[in-house]
Amino acid sequence: MHGEAYWDESAYYEFNLKQIEEDLESPTEEIHQMCLDIVDRVIKDESLLTKFCIPEHKWDFVRDSWLAKEDSLYSRLDFAYDGHSPAKLYENNADTPTSVYETGFWQWLWLEDNVDTTILNRRSDQFNSLQDKLIHRFRQLLLNKPGHILHFSCCKESDEDRGTVQYLQDCASAAGVPNKFVYIEDIGISNGQQYTDLDDQIITWMFKLYPWEFMFNESFGDSLKIDTEMTWLEPAWKSLISNKAILPMLWKHFPHHPNLLPAYFEEELSLSSSIKGLVKKPIFSREGANISFIDGTRATTMSDGPYGQEGYIYQEKHLLPKFGDNYTLIGSWLVNDKAAGISIREDSQPITQDLSRFVPHIILN
Repeated sequence: MHGEAYWDESAYYEFNLKQIEEDLESPTEEIHQMCLDIVDRVIKDESLLTKFCIPEHKWDFVRDSWLAKEDSLYSRLDFAYDGHSPAKLYENNADTPTSVYETGFWQWLWLEDNVDTTILNRRSDQFNSLQDKLIHRFRQLLLNKPGHILHFSCCKESDEDRGTVQYLQDCASAAGVPNKFVYIEDIGISNGQQYTDLDDQIITWMFKLYPWEFMFNESFGDSLKIDTEMTWLEPAWKSLISNKAILPMLWKHFPHHPNLLPAYFEEELSLSSSIKGLVKKPIFSREGANISFIDGTRATTMSDGPYGQEGYIYQEKHLLPKFGDNYTLIGSWLVNDKAAGISIREDSQPITQDLSRFVPHIILN
């Protein structure tokens, strides 16, 4: 992308089974359940919905989505993990996680090719059931929407988003789910205030690679409502898990958990007086945008971007481990409630952003 390598197979990361099962897989599923616990607390408390920057006119929409137990497809938890110490949660990408195509398909193909050509040991494996689990999950979801077409959508002029959505559409097709694609910009509204595609077909089931916080604040968002005929992937309650405000909530209700970093809302900063360094993160930041390091009275801007007006949270500074010249981030995937594999991103800078390189991995005992 932009002349820079994105997929990088000049190296790979090697794990043993214990590291995968105990240090990544189990914490991923446990933290996911902890996040669900936080959602259940937030939807009952208007002051917390305010802290999460959910517009008041969408409180009932988010709350009803949770109470209706609307189905989820997938999530990605980002961890700092050095192979020895407990993995530390950076954030939960629960609404619009990307790199699913690279994780579920390309790095598995890389493994098969390199084992077949004996470049890799024939005992090499990979923590990667992502594609199989996605197809199985689509089959499950179809049982609740028989006869419905699943529309897939993303914005125009984003090759990454279009590729991600095309891959998920292929998984849905493999599961037997009837589907169509429509760009976000091409969605219309019928006289009955229902969303429509370019063929004027009513949309009743949609996977959107488009953040809920954008949808809540746009004019078309006025038509969002709980409708037994309309189902969203991801559901509206995911707007609470993908939100950085969940990080101080996790720390408050699960303090000193080995996989969590201390995190605070702005008004709670006095509680962080014993912490040497903090990372300032916007509540809605994506792809490492608008991150600052706070060391004492000195603030260093690490990345720019369009976020921050919504407010910030503060997380203990815990730099990514560095292997060679590269800072390394682990993305741990979930499909429904089950861990489904990992992805690895590298960068020469400590902040992982949209152009950070994707590097494959193996398991070898």
